[in-house]
Amino acid sequence: MTFYLQKFANACKIDKQTMSDSYTPPQNIIDKYAHVLVNFALNSGTGVKRGEVVQCIVPDVAKPMALALQNTLLKAGAHPVIRLIPSGFDRDFYNLASDEQLGFFPRKFLKARADLIDHQIGIIAESDPMELSEVDPRKIMLMRNSQKPYRDWLVTKENRNLFTWTLALWGMPAKAKEVGLSLEDYWQQIIKACFLDEADPVAKWREVFTMQEDIKKKLNDMRIQYVIVKGEDVDLTVKIGADRIWQGGSGRNIPSFEIFTSPDWRGVDGWIRFNEPLYRYGNVIRDIYLRVEHGLIVEAKAKTGNKFLQAMLETKNANKFGEFSMTDKRMSHITHPMAETLFDENIGGRFGNSHLAIGMAYKDCYRGNPDAVKANQWKAMGFNDSAEHTDMMTTTDRSVTAVLADGKEVLIYEDGQFVV
Repeated sequence: MTFYLQKFANACKIDKQTMSDSYTPPQNIIDKYAHVLVNFALNSGTGVKRGEVVQCIVPDVAKPMALALQNTLLKAGAHPVIRLIPSGFDRDFYNLASDEQLGFFPRKFLKARADLIDHQIGIIAESDPMELSEVDPRKIMLMRNSQKPYRDWLVTKENRNLFTWTLALWGMPAKAKEVGLSLEDYWQQIIKACFLDEADPVAKWREVFTMQEDIKKKLNDMRIQYVIVKGEDVDLTVKIGADRIWQGGSGRNIPSFEIFTSPDWRGVDGWIRFNEPLYRYGNVIRDIYLRVEHGLIVEAKAKTGNKFLQAMLETKNANKFGEFSMTDKRMSHITHPMAETLFDENIGGRFGNSHLAIGMAYKDCYRGNPDAVKANQWKAMGFNDSAEHTDMMTTTDRSVTAVLADGKEVLIYEDGQFVV
């Protein structure tokens, strides 16, 4: 009798786990999510316009989101181009593909696509966050590098105000398990972070953007020369320079609570530890330490994923920084790590969040017209160019002091929030 009771108990446990792994938010929440992405995030916070072409890249496991995006775009009078991406293919692709196949770049096809689309919505939905952990990192880097021209075409369009994009997260069981949450609780983090529990989430996002605009204006009016970042896990000087501006609140990324800029990479010196794990390219890297001299990362190590970290840094110009960012805890409703950079770089908590990105700089952080700047001028101003752009996050206590042109020092960030 005991044997059969135990079998019944185990079956109930499995059924309960299966139920928790199959949670899908109510349709009204999914529809609100699509509404925020289509009618707010695109066009830098003003929403899609009638007749515009919007490419939606959605993993097949997030099919309900693809349908909601299609329907919302159609109602807005836009033209949806839905790309459902098959899940679970990547490991076999990288293991079987030759260098020639990894480097294949269908130029005419991708150029036509880049010319066609006005906007792009990307949905992140990973079935296995460590899917590529056994794949040779060199292969992943080769594939990523081969696609750089396509990304550059879109960046050029973006700098001409002809293209916008946004990213969002679909809750998956593997990610929830990775951070110790049920799938339903994981979704609750997404819902609260994106204000989908509000009657009018777009109105709430506009409130946040107004706050971000106020902070950006104050920072940009200061004409900061460089910042000094101090804390138990950091002692770093980051050159900003007169030709830089601070950005944030553009609709790129939902959620996004960060205020960021692209520094002059040549003026970064010091060291920093990142306490938040980094999930990137189907790998996880933990406890990253970087030491920088005259803008170059001269020492890098990680307790987990060090081999992959070194492979990223070996990419051309990935040993330099392209972004410095701070997140204000007053804006963020994210209270738990999510095993996803989109959320982990925006987590609130006691001390807010800061991150630096190795690799590519953002040209829209230039104070003038980016479209008028030539390649050699970007280089002369210290804007880094790379196929890589990877954010590394810290949530430990730190202060940020700005040094102005006249040498005056002004505290701008403390206790997890801006104090300007």
